[in-house]
Amino acid sequence: MLTRRGLLAGAGGAALASSRPWAAQRALVPLWPDAPPGGGGPTGPVARGRGGGITNIANPYLEVFAPSYSNGIGVVIAGGGGYRSIQVEWEAYAPAAWLNARGITAFVLAYRLPGEGWTAGPHAPLQDAQRSVRMIRSRAAAYKIHPARIGVLGFSAGGHLCAMASARSAFRSYTPLDAVDELSARPDFTALAYPVITLERPYDNTSTRRVLIGENPTPEKTREWSVQTHVGRDCAPVFLVETANDPIAHPINGHIMRIACEAAGVPVEFHELPAGGHGFGMGFPGTPTAGWPDLLDRWLKKGAGKA
Repeated sequence: MLTRRGLLAGAGGAALASSRPWAAQRALVPLWPDAPPGGGGPTGPVARGRGGGITNIANPYLEVFAPSYSNGIGVVIAGGGGYRSIQVEWEAYAPAAWLNARGITAFVLAYRLPGEGWTAGPHAPLQDAQRSVRMIRSRAAAYKIHPARIGVLGFSAGGHLCAMASARSAFRSYTPLDAVDELSARPDFTALAYPVITLERPYDNTSTRRVLIGENPTPEKTREWSVQTHVGRDCAPVFLVETANDPIAHPINGHIMRIACEAAGVPVEFHELPAGGHGFGMGFPGTPTAGWPDLLDRWLKKGAGKA
C-alpha cells in the first residue's frame, strides 16, 4: 500500500524545497487504497527527466496545490507527453500556479502510462482520471471547493485523457472499490490545450495513437479511443485552444472536437491561434500563444464550473 512517505520519496521529495514559492503548498495524495485496478506496472520511485517529464509511475497520485484563498473551484491538470511520460513542469506545475493565483485549487494528476506494463493497458490512465474526479468530489468540503465545480485541464495527450474523461464519464472503466467510486466521475467543465482528439487516419501520426492502440489498430479500436466517438449530451462544456501550425496534434483535432460538441449540443468555445506550434503550455511571451490564458480566465468567469 502506498504511504505518504513513499509518495514523497517517489515523487522527488527534495523538489518540495524548490525555489517555486507555491511548491510548499502542495500535498501528495494516492489515488487508490491499494494497488491500482488490474495490477501490473513498474516498481520503484517516479523517474524525473531533465525536461521536466516523469515516468515509472508505480502508484498514481494527485499533487494538491491549495491557493491562499478558495473561490470554490477545483481543477485536475493532466500534462502531456504522448502517454510515454508526463510533462509536469511546463504543463502541470505552471498551470497550477496560474490557477492558484485565481483562487482555484489545482490537482496535478500523475496518471499511469499504458506502456509501463499495466494489465489495464490503455484503460489505466482513464481509470486514474475518473478516480481523481471522484476522489476530489468526495473530499470537496476538506478542499473548500464545491462538489459541482470540479473541472479538468489537459495538454496534448493529457488533453486526450481529459477529453475522454469528460466524454466517457459514465463508462465504468474499473470495478468500484469503495464509497468514492459511487460518486459521479463527470467533470463539470473541460479545458483542452492542443489536445489529441482523433486517432483516425490520416491524423494518427502521434505517440498517443501508437501507445494506446498500436501500429496497426482495428477500426473498432480506433473508434474506441477517438474522443469524438463518445461526445454526447452529458459531455461537460468545453474550452479548446490550439495553433494553426501545430506539427504534432494536427489542427484538425480541435475542429473535430468542436464539431462533435456542436452536434451533441455541448457548449464549446474554440480558439485557433495563428502560430505557436505545439507544447506552448501557458504561452510563450511575444507570440500569439501568450494571451490564451486570458481567454481561459474569461471563460471560467463566464460560468464554467458554476453550480
